[in-house]
Amino acid sequence: MPAAFSFFAERPAMRFAQNAEGARPLIMVAPDGLEAHLATLPPAQSAFVRAQGFGAAAGTVALLPGALGVEGALLGLGDPQAREKTRFALSSAATALPEGAWKLHGDLAQDALHEAALGWLLAGYRFARYAPDAPPKARLVCPDGLDRAHLEAMAAGEAFTRDLINTPASDMGPDELEGAARLLAERHAARVTTISGEDLLTQNFPMIHAVGRASPRTPRLIDLRWGDSGPALTLVGKGVCFDTGGLNLKPGASMGLMKKDMGGAATVLGLAHMIMQTGAKLRLRVLIPAVENSVSGDSFRPGDILTSRKGLSVEVNNTDAEGRLVLADALALADEDRPDLLLCMATLTGAARVALGPDLPPFFTDDEALAAALSQAAHDSADPLWRMPFWAAYESKIEPGIADLDNAPSGGMAGSITAALFLRRFVTQTPRFAHFDIYGWQPASAPARPKGGVGQGARAIFTALPEVLS
Repeated sequence: MPAAFSFFAERPAMRFAQNAEGARPLIMVAPDGLEAHLATLPPAQSAFVRAQGFGAAAGTVALLPGALGVEGALLGLGDPQAREKTRFALSSAATALPEGAWKLHGDLAQDALHEAALGWLLAGYRFARYAPDAPPKARLVCPDGLDRAHLEAMAAGEAFTRDLINTPASDMGPDELEGAARLLAERHAARVTTISGEDLLTQNFPMIHAVGRASPRTPRLIDLRWGDSGPALTLVGKGVCFDTGGLNLKPGASMGLMKKDMGGAATVLGLAHMIMQTGAKLRLRVLIPAVENSVSGDSFRPGDILTSRKGLSVEVNNTDAEGRLVLADALALADEDRPDLLLCMATLTGAARVALGPDLPPFFTDDEALAAALSQAAHDSADPLWRMPFWAAYESKIEPGIADLDNAPSGGMAGSITAALFLRRFVTQTPRFAHFDIYGWQPASAPARPKGGVGQGARAIFTALPEVLS
């Protein structure tokens, strides 16, 4: 990787101001209270605000001049309905304000204040590995009553995830993904082991090997462990560093974003950073099957039947449904350890995008308490999730007759559900299990989310963990 690039580079724009002394006021104003507030300002300031055309729309800023320059600013809150439609709407202030420390003033509900502060930090992200891109220089003082360490850990974990996804496959293959996991482990005194190449066969990870064997970039299973006390949490992330579709080759238009097919791995690594950074009292394990799904004379084929680590046979009806194959072996290993909670994250199906779009990832679980905690945490952390069912009536769709399981049922209906049902077959000893079918990509720039790689679900999980593992 270029010498100037580091996944853990210091990012001042994604941290709160260290000192509140001298911070200029950023006064929050709703549209219906604007005129009343302008009446309290000196005439020159109120006239200047009006001259800027400021109407207090959500995220808009009006500077307040003073004898020595800008002495403060107004931040528009917009109406509540508008803010509901646009996550992190107030984060636009981070790029609109001049350099220096700023402190929020005014009334805002605690959940809205949390979202505003988090959005400000996330708006500071820039991916500058290949071209310069200066971050904003305005810094926010952490609002009173918020957990600074928690917010900064979420922002740092999100930045790590975004960096991993945004890095093209030329610089992010299985070896480089392992290197990123090792950097993370070194930072937090965690331990990493890997099983790679032909050792995947001798140590019984046949489906990881089958998917990755066509590529000159050696497939592997990355295993990170941290912590020696507390409940056991295992995270499994899909690490397909590039997906050509294999012999069922993707068309060019569908291949263009496939550097993001390791988004599940990137997201669990970002989540792991949040957990370790805040010193959570748990035993963490992260498993990443890291492969490149390539085309060569050694590619696995449509019609092949693979025997998984679990002993279940799988008929390959589409080599482009490879993610569930590598995840199956990793989930089987995780299940043998019987953790208190097992979570799987993957950029798995287009069907999930058809159902819910790019901004709302589904999750699947049979655990009602876990589902409720995740749904509440998704709201609290501005990290939306939507529960979908392990619909038992569709089990027959993944049973081809010639083998125990089918990796790509025909018909095309309920693709996200049948993929989730497939994965559940490999988790038989761990009662608390959830699968997240994420997109991992922001198609167009939005407040606090530039176009490109993005974490989904990690903040919600991080927020829910204290309740879920108590």
